[in-house]
Amino acid sequence: MDTERDHQRATELEQGHASHDHMSHADAAGADPVGRHHSDADHSGHQQSGADHAGHDHSGHQHSGHDHSGHGAMDHSGMDHSGHGGHGGHAAVFGRLFGIMAVIAVPVIAFSPMFGHLVGYMVPESGPWGWVRWIAPVLGTVMYVWGGKPFLTGGWSELRARKPGMMLLIALAITVAFVASWGASLGILDAQLDFWWELALLIVIMLAGHWLEMRSLAQTTSALDSLAALLPDEAVKIVDGATVTVAPGDLVVGDVVLVRPGSAVPADGRIVDGTAEMDESMITGESRPVRRSVGDTVVAGTVATDSGLRIEITATGDDTALAGIRKLVADAQNSSSRAQRLADRAAAWLFWFALGAAVITAIVWTLVGMPDTAVVRTITVLVIACPHALGLAIPLVVSIATERAARAGVLIKDRLALETMRTVDAVLFDKTGTLTKGEPTVTAVETTGTRSDDEVLALAAAAETDSEHPLARAIVRAAEQRGLTVPAAQNFSSSPAVGVRAEVDGTEVEVGGPHLLSARGAAEATIAETWRAEGAIILHVLVAGQVVGALRLADEIRAESRQAVEALHAQDIEVVMITGDAEAVARSVAADLGIDRVFAGVRPADKAAKVAELQAEGKTVAMVGDGVNDAPALAQADVGIAIGAGTDVAIGSAGVILASDDPRSVLSVLELSRASYRKMKQNLWWAAGYNLLAVPLAAGILAPIGFVLPMSVGAILMSASTVVVALNAQLLRRLDLRPAAVVAAAERHPAGRHPAER
Repeated sequence: MDTERDHQRATELEQGHASHDHMSHADAAGADPVGRHHSDADHSGHQQSGADHAGHDHSGHQHSGHDHSGHGAMDHSGMDHSGHGGHGGHAAVFGRLFGIMAVIAVPVIAFSPMFGHLVGYMVPESGPWGWVRWIAPVLGTVMYVWGGKPFLTGGWSELRARKPGMMLLIALAITVAFVASWGASLGILDAQLDFWWELALLIVIMLAGHWLEMRSLAQTTSALDSLAALLPDEAVKIVDGATVTVAPGDLVVGDVVLVRPGSAVPADGRIVDGTAEMDESMITGESRPVRRSVGDTVVAGTVATDSGLRIEITATGDDTALAGIRKLVADAQNSSSRAQRLADRAAAWLFWFALGAAVITAIVWTLVGMPDTAVVRTITVLVIACPHALGLAIPLVVSIATERAARAGVLIKDRLALETMRTVDAVLFDKTGTLTKGEPTVTAVETTGTRSDDEVLALAAAAETDSEHPLARAIVRAAEQRGLTVPAAQNFSSSPAVGVRAEVDGTEVEVGGPHLLSARGAAEATIAETWRAEGAIILHVLVAGQVVGALRLADEIRAESRQAVEALHAQDIEVVMITGDAEAVARSVAADLGIDRVFAGVRPADKAAKVAELQAEGKTVAMVGDGVNDAPALAQADVGIAIGAGTDVAIGSAGVILASDDPRSVLSVLELSRASYRKMKQNLWWAAGYNLLAVPLAAGILAPIGFVLPMSVGAILMSASTVVVALNAQLLRRLDLRPAAVVAAAERHPAGRHPAER
C-alpha cells in the first residue's frame, strides 16, 4: 500500500488517461502516488528512481474448542461445545426436560420417607396405604433414567473418549444416590441412605443449570444467526422486462433483481441502474448510510434506504460476504487460544482432584464409623466439584466477544490475535489509504489575479468535466462540494504531455502542469515551490493563455486519523507510520497527525523488516494495513489488522479484519481485547476459587463445629457458579465498540490498561 501500489495505481491511471478521452495529461512512462492526471503536473515530492517521468519533477518520492469435555455426548447429537453452535435447540430441549422433571420431582419429594421425617410427617410403610412408599422409588427411577440421561450418556461418552470431566462426575453422583436409595428402599442398606428426594432435587437443579447455560450460549449463536435474518424472504427478479417474485435461494449469478426503496439486497451484486443511500451497518458497523451508484458492489442484507436499484447478482448462498463473515466468526469461536488451553487443562485436573477428594472423603468418614455419612459426603463432593463453570469460563466470553465484534464491523480471524492485542504497545500504520484517503483531493486553490478561488476552481472543473481520470474527478468533485455552478464547456481536447483544453463561455481554458506552462511561456504561481516541497501535485489553470490560479492536489488525511492517534497516545501506546513516500512528505503527514516515529521510503518487501525492528526493541507490535500489499508485514506483526477490507474475509495474513476504513476501529479491537481478557480472568478465578473452597466444605471439614453442607445445597451452589460465570460473560454485551465511543472512552481514561495487563 505505498510505493509499489502507488506505482501500479498511478501507471494504470496515467495509461488509462493517455489512451482515454484526453491523452495529453499523462505520460504513460510516469507514475505518481495518487495517479498523475497530468504527466506534466509538478510532483516533486514523489520521485521514482530509474523512471524518467516526462513532464514531472519527482524529486522527493524515491522508490528504490474449546473441547468442553464436560458435555460429552449429553444426548446432544454430537454437540461438543467447541463452537457453541446450535444451542438454541438444546436450550429448548433442556427447558422442556427441566419442566417435566420439576413436576415429577414433587411427588418424589413428598413421598420420600427421609423428607417426611425432616419436615415432621410419616410416609405410610404398611397397611392399606403402604403402597405409597413405592411412589418415590418408582418415580425416582423415571427421573434417573429420563432426566439423568444427558448426564449418563455424557459421562459414558467421556469415559470412552478417555477424557473424564463434568458429565462423568454428575453421572457418578446420581448413580451412587440412585443405588443407595434403592438399597435403602429394599431394606438392603440402612434407611438413612434413602436419598430419593435429594436425587430428585439434584437432577432438577442440574437440568436447570444446564438450561440456563444453553440459553446463554444460544443468545450468542442466535445473535449471529440474526445477520442471516436480514435477508429478505423474497426477491424481485427481472425477466424480459417483467418482474417475477422468487426466493433468494433461487437466484443465480447473472440474474438482475429489483431492490425497492427500504428493501434489503437479496444477494451480493453490482448496481447496474440507480443510485441509493445504502445502510451497510450490518457489515461495517457504521450507522451512516453510504451512497452507492452504478458499478458499485452491494452486499446481501444491506438496505437501499431512499431509492430503488437494479442489481446484477454476483454471488449467492455460501459464496456471499454474509456467509463468509458468519463462517469467519464461527471459526474464531471454534479456534483455541492460550487461555482456553489453560482452562481445559484446569478442568481435566479438577476431575481428578474431585475424584480424589471423593475417595478420601469416603475413606475418612468410614474409618470414623459413619458409613452413611460417608455416602452423603461423597455424593456432595462429586456434585459440587463439577468443573462446569471452569469449562464455560472461556468459550462463552469468546462467543460473545466475537459476535459483538462482528456487529461492530470487527472480524476476528485468530483468537490469539485478539488475546495479544491487549498487550500491544506500538501500532504501526501504513499511510496511504489507512491514515489518508488513498485518492487525490483538491486541498488548496491559489489565485494569481483578480478572480476568486471559487471562480478558478469552477473554470478548472468545467474544462475537466468530460474526463474520467481520477485527478479530473477530484477537481469536479471539489467544485460540487463547494456548491459551485460549473459553466458548460465545448470543444474539449487534449494534448499528450501538455494538458486539457476547452472553451468556457467563449474563452479558452486550459489545465496542466509544467509542460503546459512551458508551452505557453507562462510562469508558475509563487506558492508552487512550497507545495512542491510538501509533495503535492500542482496543476495550473490558464485563461486565454494567462495563469489565473493553481490547484494543490494531495492524498487527504482522514479526519478520523487524528482522533485515532490521540486516543492511542492517551492509552500510552506508541504510534508509528510507514510509507514509501519521501522523508519530507512522510514527515509532513506525521507532524500533522502527531505521530511519534516514521519509516519513510520503505518498499513493500521491506515493511516486515521494519516490524521486526520494532519487535527487536522489545515492543509488541500491531500492524495496520490493507491486507494485500502489506501481507508480509501483517504476518510478521504480533497482531495483523487489515483495514478497509469491506466484505473480503479471505485475507490470510491478518488476524483481525476491519470492514470499514476508519482507523479508530483499532481502538475498538484494543477495547474488546482488554474487556474480554478481564472477563476471562474473572471467570477463571471464580470457577477455580469456588471449587477450591467448596470441595473441603462438601467433604465435611467443618463437621466438628457443627456445619455440614447438605447435598441439595451443594447442587445449588454448583449450578449457581455456572450461572455467575454466564451472567458475567453477558456483561460484554454492554460494550459500545463504535469507533467514536471507544475513542471518547480512551481519552476520558488515559493509560487505561488494567494493571494486570501491563
